[in-house]
Amino acid sequence: MRALVWFRSDLRVRDNTALDLACRRATDGVVGVFAVCPEQWLEHDWGAPRVDFLLRSLRALGTELAERNIPLRIVATDRFDGVPAALTSLAECTGCTALFYNREYEVNEVARDESVSSLFAERGRAVRACTDKVIFAPGEVLTKQGAPYTVYSPFKKNWRARYLEGDAPSAVGLCKKQPEIDVRPDPLPESIEGFNFGEIGVRPDLWEAGEQEAKRRLDRFVESRIGDYKEHRDLPAISGTSTLSPYLAHGVISPRQCVEAALGVNQGRIDSGDPGVIGWIEELIWREFYQHVIAAFPRVCKGRAFRTDMDRVEWSHDQGLFDAWREGRTGYPIVDAAMRQLAQTGWMHNRLRMIVAMFLTKDLMIDWRWGERHFMNRLVDGDFASNNGGWQWSASTGTDAQPYFRIFNPTTQGEKFDRDGEFIRRFVPELSELPGKAIHDPSSAGLFGELDYPDPIVDHRAARETTLARFKALAAG
Repeated sequence: MRALVWFRSDLRVRDNTALDLACRRATDGVVGVFAVCPEQWLEHDWGAPRVDFLLRSLRALGTELAERNIPLRIVATDRFDGVPAALTSLAECTGCTALFYNREYEVNEVARDESVSSLFAERGRAVRACTDKVIFAPGEVLTKQGAPYTVYSPFKKNWRARYLEGDAPSAVGLCKKQPEIDVRPDPLPESIEGFNFGEIGVRPDLWEAGEQEAKRRLDRFVESRIGDYKEHRDLPAISGTSTLSPYLAHGVISPRQCVEAALGVNQGRIDSGDPGVIGWIEELIWREFYQHVIAAFPRVCKGRAFRTDMDRVEWSHDQGLFDAWREGRTGYPIVDAAMRQLAQTGWMHNRLRMIVAMFLTKDLMIDWRWGERHFMNRLVDGDFASNNGGWQWSASTGTDAQPYFRIFNPTTQGEKFDRDGEFIRRFVPELSELPGKAIHDPSSAGLFGELDYPDPIVDHRAARETTLARFKALAAG
């Protein structure tokens, strides 16, 4: 049996469930394949930073596969609906009689996978879909009533209990080397039409691709920074996080590898011990929670609020205010520094993601879907489930949503998490000479006339009252 392994958001050879299974089952070699679908990617709001990182990760994957005698082929089709025919045609011409892939949970991806599986079955070829993107598959962590969780904390408690009971699969290591076969790899694309890699947010120097780099980052983090994670994770001026999100989003490293590495420095404890380790594992569980949410509630993949009553919110669609937010010229230094970090690096610190999302949806009352799309277009780590979950949390429309009456004050958030203004000075250089706390609120110091920096586009206190009144009226029916 010759196996065809379909890579998607699992661009690695170590601890890859479908690849490992295919390599163990195959008797006549393994062929890898990746489907390039640019029109669909654009429709899903993918941007140049993500696609650039994907292609570089794909090239690293091709090299790793070649060392295992597995050729990587490329099929190209504008949209997902062309993938079934492309894959079956490749299987026929390469002599592959079985298809292996790891499941994805977004609604369009599920429909695509079902179509592929059906067509392979019609052609008499076996299909094996595996769980890999998450440690526990959707449907495996349920309430006592057998329903999916809609709140994170009880999900986390159940998830950890199942892990402690030994229900979680272990990382499977490096896939088995295959015999050489008469199939040659395809040249890997350097660019994709529709994606401009000249954009400022595309930074190969910041985000080296490949699982060797992912492993280096993981090792450095658990060896030197994870112990301070709980204390430092909210401080954007320092390197207090793992910076593994792009690698997790593209499957260049697996959640199993991350959890096992963290447990290795915490004596195997997942619910006690080092607070930094526990805090980081909780963030990995958050990622998994959102995958479970999109699988159980596919409406969130269709631009719908998780809380259906929140579909009635009358959001603003003020393009001018949105552009000011997007370009980092709101007059609120921590917001502007964060948005400029995103534009320049393709990434944003998680605390800042919450601050800028809250500002857009609560201070400006602009539709959260506008912000969600912008993030997906600019982030190198764009992951639909996590991005959607974070935006709906900030907008008070999702699972575990931030209550509408809790609205971040962007000035005090800056004072709390960037006390000395180091991060702001890095990304808003026109404020770099301001002393002390003045950098967080130049308007109160009467400095706007002296600076090449905009006045605040909204008064936070007045905007807060307007937003509260709007949400209260909605709650009253």
